[in-house]
Amino acid sequence: MERAQVESRILSLIEPFNKKGIEISDETSFAGDLEFDSLTVMDFVAAIEDEFDIIISMNQQAEIEKFSQLVDAVCKLQNR
Repeated sequence: MERAQVESRILSLIEPFNKKGIEISDETSFAGDLEFDSLTVMDFVAAIEDEFDIIISMNQQAEIEKFSQLVDAVCKLQNR
């Protein structure tokens, strides 16, 4: 799957979690901009894993702070 497709699907998955309707860019931070708490992160990660049929390890989750990093990680995991 191309990066643009991954990005588009992740954007649609973020919508229910984006309570403040913040515009998402590559630099959007999950903790800072979107104010995701740990429970929201778990639910969001589960939605991504289901959508793309991948597993995002706890170590990988800890390194993903911004939208662009998440898209990159999903692209890499899909190509394994």
